[in-house]
Amino acid sequence: MSHPTLDVAAIRRDFPILSEQVNGRPVVFLDSAASSQKPLQVLDAMDTVYRHRYANVHRGVYVFSEAATAEYDEARAKVARFIGSPSADNIVFTRNATEALNLLAYSYGRHFLKAGDEILITELEHHANFVPWFHLAQEKGVVVKCIPLTPDGQLDLSQLDTLLSERTRIVSFAHVSNVLGVITDPAPLIKRAHALGAIVIIDGSQAVPHMPVNVAELDCDFYAFSGHKMLGPTGIGVLYGKKALLEAMPPFMSGGDMISYVGFDTIRWNDVPLKFEAGTPAFVEAIGLGAAVDYLSKLGMAAVREHEREITAYALERVAEVPGVTIYGPTDPAIRGGVVTFNVDQIHPHDLATLLDQEGVAVRAGHHCAQPLHQRLGLAATARASFYVYSQPNEVDALVEAIYKAKAKLQTRRRR
Repeated sequence: MSHPTLDVAAIRRDFPILSEQVNGRPVVFLDSAASSQKPLQVLDAMDTVYRHRYANVHRGVYVFSEAATAEYDEARAKVARFIGSPSADNIVFTRNATEALNLLAYSYGRHFLKAGDEILITELEHHANFVPWFHLAQEKGVVVKCIPLTPDGQLDLSQLDTLLSERTRIVSFAHVSNVLGVITDPAPLIKRAHALGAIVIIDGSQAVPHMPVNVAELDCDFYAFSGHKMLGPTGIGVLYGKKALLEAMPPFMSGGDMISYVGFDTIRWNDVPLKFEAGTPAFVEAIGLGAAVDYLSKLGMAAVREHEREITAYALERVAEVPGVTIYGPTDPAIRGGVVTFNVDQIHPHDLATLLDQEGVAVRAGHHCAQPLHQRLGLAATARASFYVYSQPNEVDALVEAIYKAKAKLQTRRRR
């Protein structure tokens, strides 16, 4: 069976930053899970708005404003089509996935949950899908439970019978772990949650940029992700929500554009999704996100996923060859996203990342905004290499070579 492929050499020509040098060496950027690089198509789309037709949206009847408004609205429609939303009205623009998840905690959680209600999350979660729920627990007296992990880092769904109850109101989880790369199958969680009348929230920050996602087919209630991880700019994120739920929720913030009428004794909210978009929106960033969606759509998300599966498989094999390396998470690339998280014996991850940078190799080191997961693994920090559409095998080779050099440097220093 043939698989779709990417022309990585052609793709790399679209990214000006990849021709830069670091410490006199070609840059090897392996931190796309934190934030991806941007192609010319996105940079040009935003530059065109700023240079030729910048004006606030939804406020003017002159040419610049109408043109910007049309592009902004089309960006929302592009995002809706990209994730299989039934309508653009289901798409709320936020600053990022973190704001989208906080919106749900503040607007849905504070309005619909009461003391004793339960929220089920997982031990894999990024802080963005962890802290808002614990904040809500402190404030409202709700109970937060966590699905534990199997030894290889997947969700232990055998525990669902004891964790779910008639008091479960929200089930919220990451589609793909930003640390272990675990790809969670949402179907059984959604089915079990809905059977209890609970809503399902999915953090898709590491999924939407890397694989086909269709929210209508998933039948999730809410789905959040960030633009900056999928070739788009910072400052723009997305919250998909079922319209009936969005309409039932109170606004997150108040001000311009989220109202339809303000009087001295009466205020009426705007229609969904504008009800959740107070103030001047990040419309240039939204247009940039629309251009990123166009770029990924042209590549084809099946091809994106296959490319990352192949390069992740290669990276798992090559990094494991290095003596003293421990890799975390499942070893099967079919159930793993494009991240390889690891440690090297007797080298702190921050020291390792610094030494790799001297070789022009950029990786992330730390707890990756997932401290509870690291506590569960018994680790203070890890190093993480992550891949995207512009990643290529020779960059994995450069990573491995740089790890060997780091080990040699530290061994020499210790002898002294």
